[in-house]
Amino acid sequence: MTSILIIDDDAAVCAATKIVLEANGFAVVTASDGPAGIRAIEHQVFNLVICDLFLPKMDGLEATKAIRKIRPAMPVITASGFMFGGECPEMPNFDAMAAEAGASATLYKPFKPKDLLQVIQKVHGLAA
Repeated sequence: MTSILIIDDDAAVCAATKIVLEANGFAVVTASDGPAGIRAIEHQVFNLVICDLFLPKMDGLEATKAIRKIRPAMPVITASGFMFGGECPEMPNFDAMAAEAGASATLYKPFKPKDLLQVIQKVHGLAA
């Protein structure tokens, strides 16, 4: 079974995403911050990670870099509801920053279940 780690400090986002993924045959583990996610990756092998960009204790960019050091080939999908550079030129281009940190793709919250599943399929060719 394909396993996915969700790192997000929003319990509702974790719960909703977990429900969608489990309904589609994925095994899901959640972590509420970057350090907890890193610990999970050190102790368990996942097929991919979905990581919020704005987290307590360690931001998603730092977490993505740390994940890449531990598991260089594992896809990391970053996610955020915050405006991204192209949509709001005054803001930093977090999409580009996530890609530079090693993200395979970015999801924009709120995302639809079909968008989530399409991004997962795209980054790793995973099917439930």
